[in-house]
Amino acid sequence: MNAKHVKSDPTLIDLDDAPEWTEDQLARAELAVDGKVIREANGTLTRPRGRPRVASPKQQVSVRLDADLLTALKATGPRWQAKMNAELRKAMGLKH
Repeated sequence: MNAKHVKSDPTLIDLDDAPEWTEDQLARAELAVDGKVIREANGTLTRPRGRPRVASPKQQVSVRLDADLLTALKATGPRWQAKMNAELRKAMGLKH
């Protein structure tokens, strides 16, 4: 478990095993010469990591609830927070 992780030697990688690039991949790839970018990458190669941004993101809050209320909410099962959000919206007369 505590064994030291040994990094693989990059010289042992056989570049002949790498798949050929498709025309689509080449068309979307960044083109650079001597470190100077001539053409920016486009398409899925430039997609940012993580979830896409939403127009109205939820906000994290800290709230203190009665223990029995929290127990009852959690007893509704998975996604109990989303169910709580829906119930609050309904109680406040807000559309979803």
